[in-house]
Amino acid sequence: MTAKTFKGGAHPPERKERSSGLAVERLRDVKQVVVPVNQHFGAPLQALVKVGDLVKRGQKIADADGRMTVPVHAPIAGIVKKIEPRTQSNNSDGPCIVIEALPPPAEGQEAPRPEDLVDFLPPLDAFACTKDDALARVRAAGIVGMGGAGFPTHVKLAPSKPIAMVIANGAECEPYLTIDERTMVERPEDVVEGVAITMKIVNAPEGVIAIEENKAYALPLLEKAIASSPRTRAGMKIRAQLLKTKYPQGGEKMLISAITGKEVPSGGLPMDVGCVVQNIGTLCAMVDAFKEGKPLIERGLTLSGGACAKPANVIAPIGTPVSEIVAAGLAQVNAEGIGMVIYGGPMMGVAVPSYDIPVQKNTSGVLFLDAEEAKHFEEETCIRCGRCMRACSCRLSPALLAVAIEEGDYVEAEKIGLLDCIECGTCSFVCPAHRHLVQRFRVGKQVLRAIKQKEKEAQNAR
Repeated sequence: MTAKTFKGGAHPPERKERSSGLAVERLRDVKQVVVPVNQHFGAPLQALVKVGDLVKRGQKIADADGRMTVPVHAPIAGIVKKIEPRTQSNNSDGPCIVIEALPPPAEGQEAPRPEDLVDFLPPLDAFACTKDDALARVRAAGIVGMGGAGFPTHVKLAPSKPIAMVIANGAECEPYLTIDERTMVERPEDVVEGVAITMKIVNAPEGVIAIEENKAYALPLLEKAIASSPRTRAGMKIRAQLLKTKYPQGGEKMLISAITGKEVPSGGLPMDVGCVVQNIGTLCAMVDAFKEGKPLIERGLTLSGGACAKPANVIAPIGTPVSEIVAAGLAQVNAEGIGMVIYGGPMMGVAVPSYDIPVQKNTSGVLFLDAEEAKHFEEETCIRCGRCMRACSCRLSPALLAVAIEEGDYVEAEKIGLLDCIECGTCSFVCPAHRHLVQRFRVGKQVLRAIKQKEKEAQNAR
């Protein structure tokens, strides 16, 4: 099989060998969770419970009306102890629901039955129900994109244009992270089933599972699962596609370019070229939602880094502080050797002040970097070498964008393509002057959007 790829990109050190061979372990007996109310890209939610309430595992605890919303569910059975702002993985404070697990029964008291402490949805056959029912199930289960963006999945699966291909994103191009790799190895049948469910919902004739060469050993497992799937035996067209190992191969636009040769237009979406892209974890969460009625109340993540003496791939309830995963012994951390803690991958993740921050629906990993890995370089003057332009997978001119932003010329920045930047960090990685390019673009986008909002408000006021 010929490995495909896209134009541009870079090859940061992979550093996946520390955790790629480690089976996924499940964190059990969690005593307390801190569940962020808002974990998705979209409108904010409101808590549906109050302090003192008894909640069941899987019970809906926050929701709101509106298309761009998905509910949040209780990941454990217990008592709501607090509803208050807490620091989250985006480094901002937001409302969280603190749930404390039920204590063991006192002597002489009867323990509650496990089935009385669970509130899942009834199972639903994704291939027999209507499209509207399937979309309603995906939303009711609180499913969002688990690769990082947190975009509501039911919205992605209701495109306004015909879809020709569903792509399962198994690239996992961020260094260190291996949870998607392990999921493909340990749950290949569910990955294939998730692709088939997605194809059924969006009426796509073809499905592709994309996997990078550094995970090629998982390819036979996926191909075996495809061959034995009742969906492919019934005529569904699903295949696996090998990709070259390159960053950011896992970006939606890069993935589509590599597999189909088509380019998502500026300001456009994958559906504009007939594609829907789904993360591996999201696909498995959909399978769980239909087969078991299980909402998105737990997720897999990788714990790794130079200051992580014992890396791990873990499944933990949403809302579990990462410090509790470490305290449980699933991963071991050299606290004195930590130079930086990052939620997510090193290229697009967020550096946080502490790892006492809860796991969210989009937390793919937590990295404990040592001093060498977290080394900070002072910015130098741009030497106009053009490396950032050659590496940019969106075919932008990062050096010129930076100049426009530094001069406050946001009209020019927009013309150059500021809003098309996917903030992958490749330009910053290859820059010999260590320019903080992606940071400028993130701030620049916020400023540009604020300017546009003010202009819109002024126009409406006329």
